[in-house]
Amino acid sequence: MSYYFSIIGTRDSPLFEYEFGTSKAGGDGAARFREEARHMNQFIVHSSLDIVEEVQWGNNGLYLKNIDKFQNNNIHCFLTGGNVKFMLLMNPDPNSTTYASYPGSNRPQPASARQSTLLASNPNAVQTEEAVRQFMLDVYDGWVKCIMNPFYTLNKPVTSPVFRQRVAQAAKRYL
Repeated sequence: MSYYFSIIGTRDSPLFEYEFGTSKAGGDGAARFREEARHMNQFIVHSSLDIVEEVQWGNNGLYLKNIDKFQNNNIHCFLTGGNVKFMLLMNPDPNSTTYASYPGSNRPQPASARQSTLLASNPNAVQTEEAVRQFMLDVYDGWVKCIMNPFYTLNKPVTSPVFRQRVAQAAKRYL
């Protein structure tokens, strides 16, 4: 299972991006996205911003849950008080996407028994939603500490290695 996490600023520009794989069920934490999927992930997340803007006014909470689905990708969103969006794209099997089967790609592999027990195999399950919510809250805690830095300028990319490490630790702990 592979994940793509992105923080989108108030001007709809990416402030932070991080790809990782699952660390649960014997995973090594490495993302398994194909090269063409890496570019599609950015497009999919940014196309979900329209849905976020619609959903945010009908929801009182910061965590908007699973807001969009594209092929076998599920997109989850968390809003901060300053309208910065944390977007998480979950892909249970990067080899089974349609855009991964273009010429030059290997044929999709059937899902293994291990993949069927992972969180993203059922993106609407309570345990999946809770794990993603906990991940987002942990990242939000690090985000607040990052933007409180007097040297950070609002809506500029986050380059802090400490923040990247906190996101990696949260991903390993919850996903």
